[in-house]
Amino acid sequence: MKIYLSRFLSTEPSENLLRLEDEAKEAYRKKCSIVVFPELFLTGYKGKIDSKEARKTFRETSKKYSKIVFVFGTISEGRKNRTTIWQSGKEILFYDKINLFRPNGEDRMWESGKEYKSIKTDYCKLGVIICNDLRFSEGPRKLRMSDKIDLLVVPAFWPLRRDHIWKNLLKARAIENAIYVAGCCISHLETKKERFYGALNYVFDPLGNGVQTDDDKTYKIEIPFRKRILVDPLTLRD
Repeated sequence: MKIYLSRFLSTEPSENLLRLEDEAKEAYRKKCSIVVFPELFLTGYKGKIDSKEARKTFRETSKKYSKIVFVFGTISEGRKNRTTIWQSGKEILFYDKINLFRPNGEDRMWESGKEYKSIKTDYCKLGVIICNDLRFSEGPRKLRMSDKIDLLVVPAFWPLRRDHIWKNLLKARAIENAIYVAGCCISHLETKKERFYGALNYVFDPLGNGVQTDDDKTYKIEIPFRKRILVDPLTLRD
């Protein structure tokens, strides 16, 4: 299967909604099964969008490309930093960020979520966390051990200057849980209120090997993973 990680250039919300649809079309053309957008990709920290307007676009886009599972980054909704997952015009899961990033004042903007979540799709058992959640190993561990996920996706708003931390944490979560981990970060944000340069996108396989991409957006992954895993936490055997 192919997973599509958006290298999203974020500007004004109205333009971002149009670009979202363009990327969905591109992912469909490339026969991708799962499409991931970054954290706060429609607004950044300082922009605003009516969540009803965003959800209308999510519904219409996912209905048009009905076989694709869309992880629509995150939106600010109900005092939460919320990622929302859609297929065939319906929201099939939402997750609220648990570990808010206090240096950016996220604890004053939002309330923490309560539980880690996963969902079984046509392609894999999918878990999701958001950006700073990646620093806390207990979330991915719970999703692997209790929910038995195959793939963890991480929408993020992580700065380029700390890309080495982002990359190493993604790789660590893949190795210790023997799962695929896909990190999708905002590429660049440029508005009148805010400017931001984001980290890179990465996909690591259950052995911690980087999955290569020919176009910087699409990655081929193999579920179930067929190579031998030396230490699988589900079996606890070497």
